Amino acid sequence: MTTLDSLRTDLRAAVVPEKAKYLPTFFKSGPGQYAEGDQFIGVTVPAQRLIVKKYWQDFPLADIKTLLHNPIHEERLTALLIMVRQYQKDPARREALYDLYLANTARVNNWDLVDASAEHIVGPWLKDRDKSILARLAASNLIWDRRIAMLATFHYIKQGQFDWPLRIAGQLCRDPHDLIQKAVGWMLREIGKRDRPAEVAFLARHYRHLPRVTLRYAIEHFDPELRQQYLKGKIL
Repeated sequence: MTTLDSLRTDLRAAVVPEKAKYLPTFFKSGPGQYAEGDQFIGVTVPAQRLIVKKYWQDFPLADIKTLLHNPIHEERLTALLIMVRQYQKDPARREALYDLYLANTARVNNWDLVDASAEHIVGPWLKDRDKSILARLAASNLIWDRRIAMLATFHYIKQGQFDWPLRIAGQLCRDPHDLIQKAVGWMLREIGKRDRPAEVAFLARHYRHLPRVTLRYAIEHFDPELRQQYLKGKIL
């Protein structure tokens, strides 16, 4: 049995049938929904993390790609969690992992997959490099590219660096998709936790045309009275 076969066997041994019924609804995989066709076998994230801990070291890039291209959601998430662990623990692999990630963003095709990986691979790799790829991802027709662009900047937000997060937020602040609206609002809220004036300055320029979802996420931690002023458009 190969390492890949063994990992897949462990995944199936961790299946929780009730989860297999619930997850397709939670992750909107029905007809016409944003993750239409995504398949779930019912493995919890904590169980996947235990499997990743067992297999991540020296797990081949070719096998990671195989997992990424599997229609089963848990296989793709496990692949991404292995990539994150390898990126953090094996500097020699970082460029190859980043390249593999960027070449397969269409397989990072649900919000949890993006959120578990973009800030840990794309963000760190670009930290001291040309970040224009983020603007290109934000301009993509693929929703997952756009969410990757926004979530990758969480790495910089946590380090108190807001230029690129605000730039990508500005690029995406009129996005029509709910998942992007939430991501932008979330990142603005995270900026505000660390530098409220920086968030307020962004809102001063954009809040009148922000989607309601984005605005609500962004101002969640504002005082109630100030929140109502924003929501009623009474901020000058």
